[in-house]
Amino acid sequence: MAGSAAGRVLRDRNAGLYLAAVVVTGFGTSAMWLTAGIWVKSLTGSDSLAALAVFAMWLPSLAGPALGTLADRVRRKPLLIRANLTMAGLLTVLLAVDSAERIWILFVVLVLYGVSGVVMDTAETALVAHTVDVRLLGDFNGLRMIAAEGMKLLAPLTGAGLFARFGGGAVALLDAASFALAAGVCALLRVSEPARPVRTDRRGELAAGIRQVWRSPVLRPLVLAGSATMLCAGLSGAAVYALVDDGLGHSPTYAGVLYAAQGAGSIAIGLLAGPLLRRLPERVFTAAGIALFGAAVGVRALPYDAVALVASAAIGAGLPCVLIAAMTAVQRETPDAVLGRTTATANSLMMVPNAVALALGAGLIAVLDIRVLLPLIGAAGLLTAALLITDRWGRPSAVPTDPVPSSTEA
Repeated sequence: MAGSAAGRVLRDRNAGLYLAAVVVTGFGTSAMWLTAGIWVKSLTGSDSLAALAVFAMWLPSLAGPALGTLADRVRRKPLLIRANLTMAGLLTVLLAVDSAERIWILFVVLVLYGVSGVVMDTAETALVAHTVDVRLLGDFNGLRMIAAEGMKLLAPLTGAGLFARFGGGAVALLDAASFALAAGVCALLRVSEPARPVRTDRRGELAAGIRQVWRSPVLRPLVLAGSATMLCAGLSGAAVYALVDDGLGHSPTYAGVLYAAQGAGSIAIGLLAGPLLRRLPERVFTAAGIALFGAAVGVRALPYDAVALVASAAIGAGLPCVLIAAMTAVQRETPDAVLGRTTATANSLMMVPNAVALALGAGLIAVLDIRVLLPLIGAAGLLTAALLITDRWGRPSAVPTDPVPSSTEA
């Protein structure tokens, strides 16, 4: 069944093109994500500035609801093409970064990189919702997860190798080429979009996505569960190197083995997500994934390599469930007029806790033994699953709802 559904997605022209664009840009982005920190470290010698390089790319997600408005204001296919071409041009500017005095150029481009990422993810998700059969949205989002995770396994090594041999400029050119190619792929999409007149009354426009998530009995519990789960994921991620060193007694490079196992788990659930979402109630699928994630994080505290590898694969399989289910529900439940803002809002609400937890976790591992910290994180994950499956977050209370604006009013 999985193969049949996945095959139907891949045979769909637009779905196949979307996935091709994800692979192309995902390769370049994953290479740049790693290289940015190395580049800053090599020019400045500062670990703090190197860490800020990754933060600069993530920072624009805080403005997700506002950036998502753009995808509701203009046609989304041209927006994707322009955003890809803009990034292809901007990345060539990085060829000028050859000293610590010019490192500010890199940071400016990285922030703009993050802005384009939010805009493109939002526009793509909104377009997919209306060009892919609604029954195959879960399969598409699962395959998208596979594409993204696959690039995370392959591209960083390529980026590191290019940087070591030719410097950061070579990686920037590789990434620029990936964006230019993705623009060409997007140009091949066959979509029909209505004109989106600019709204004159903008009161409450930026909050439209938040209202849509909060008032929906389907979206609200899934996004809240996603926020809590990604908070736990950030805390767990911050403890990886302590686990490798103190728990397993390996060098830091062993973390790559654990991440590879986690990636394998994500690829497996990417293939199974669509069929499982058709067979199971949405909350059951999501809660089961969160519970698997929580249990795996907890047992990873045991000082055994085999346990750590199996647990890492289980984390990779469980963690994406809430993200796939939430994004599929957003695409299915949200009116087109506010789909861009709702997508960006849901992404921000789920991703921001992850980044905050990475910083918080860095402090916690200094004061808590991982044999205590990891079981606590795992318990929080299991509690999140229990709250979701028992509907403890509840349906939204009766709030006077504004009528959802039409495409000419939103």
